[in-house]
Amino acid sequence: MNKLYPDAAAALDGLLHDGMTICAGGFGLCGIPERLIDAIQAAGTKDLTIASNNAGIDGEGLGKLLRTRQVKKMISSYVGENKEFERQYLSGELEVEFCPQGTLAERCRAGGAGIPGFYTKTGVGTLVAEGKEVKSFDGEDYILERGIRADISIIKGWKADESGNLVFRKTARNFNQPMATAGRICIAEVEEVVPVGSLDPDHIHLPGIYVKRMIIGAPYDKKIEFRLTRPRPTDGAGVAGEGAAAAA
Repeated sequence: MNKLYPDAAAALDGLLHDGMTICAGGFGLCGIPERLIDAIQAAGTKDLTIASNNAGIDGEGLGKLLRTRQVKKMISSYVGENKEFERQYLSGELEVEFCPQGTLAERCRAGGAGIPGFYTKTGVGTLVAEGKEVKSFDGEDYILERGIRADISIIKGWKADESGNLVFRKTARNFNQPMATAGRICIAEVEEVVPVGSLDPDHIHLPGIYVKRMIIGAPYDKKIEFRLTRPRPTDGAGVAGEGAAAAA
């Protein structure tokens, strides 16, 4: 089975429809499936429910789909760096289901493992628990959280072999691994595809059985979510000291 497609639009062909649910990997701008997000934006698919840690930033990542009003609901744990997300939520244009970060990861992992729900202490006694079943175990309360299943998962990997076995690079693994398993069909964009047998089996993070379609998305431009700089020193000693430190 050939899993490699020529581009993101081809990999998503026949899978997109209005009102669908999508699990999207990434954390901020780290490990986000940029090419697949761009293709969904170009397709104009609307009324989307998206499960993702956050929605990128204004105009980048999933923030592009918010800007074009293609998202109906976000299931997220962090929204602090996206002003458009905040604006749409506060104005009632966007439905938001806030979910503690670890709970969100476990909801996707559980959905991918065929577990319809689980109990957790996280959120007990807070707004997170409103409307949810509470059960006592050993004298302590836990709330029922449902596993998440999506129509598709879109993820970003570093390296894959031709059968879809996939390796993530360092912190870019983040939510990509649990999100991958939660979708009925997982589409991965990667930076490099190598022949089967090239990857050490002990280094594979996501087995190819989960990955149905792939694209090569490279090259990528590294986008910086926060650019923090120090004021330039104004005295000669400061400049010399900085140059010496750099040389060291």
